[in-house]
Amino acid sequence: MTLNPTPALLENLYWITLFAVIVSSASGVLKAGFKQFDLFGVIIIAVVTGLGGGSLRDMLLDHDVFWIHDQVFFIVSLGSAIVVFLAARLIVISHKFFLIPDAAGLATFAVAGTLVSLMDGAPWLVASFMGVMTGIMGGIFRDVLCNEPPIVFHSPLYATVSWAGSLLFIGLLQLDMDAALAAITAGLSIFIARLLAIYFDIKLPRFRFKT
Repeated sequence: MTLNPTPALLENLYWITLFAVIVSSASGVLKAGFKQFDLFGVIIIAVVTGLGGGSLRDMLLDHDVFWIHDQVFFIVSLGSAIVVFLAARLIVISHKFFLIPDAAGLATFAVAGTLVSLMDGAPWLVASFMGVMTGIMGGIFRDVLCNEPPIVFHSPLYATVSWAGSLLFIGLLQLDMDAALAAITAGLSIFIARLLAIYFDIKLPRFRFKT
């Protein structure tokens, strides 16, 4: 399926992406903060987390990279980093709190990545996986720079819920649901499913050799 990039659809994409950048950058700050990075290090991690997945998506689709084309996204990422950096000095934040903005970023970037790919004419299965890539790659870059195994490879359901939500989004669009409502429904589904997976420690089977 191919979506016609109407003004309303492009506006929805803009706000979804803006929110995704804010929460993903916040998760990057919190992860870097637990490593005791200085302000510059925190900002680098935040920017990579908030902009990395969408940058990879745009390069694969041969688009102008979204935050280079519109610097508002870069400014918002910086702003989110600085605000959370300062807030952490005023309030006590649990080591696990970063999982909440991380889940929100996963959800919103998955929907945004799927939407961009559909408007670009990608087949539905490719578009759904592009949503996964958009959702998880910022977190992978963040964890690698923090010298930790990427959370996506060992955490309770992560990429799995992202892919399921991307497919749900496409299915709702096929049923002629309004794009904004479909995006909210799919995004909330990913967010809630991720938090439930964390709470109940639901994981995929791990690879092991027969002994």
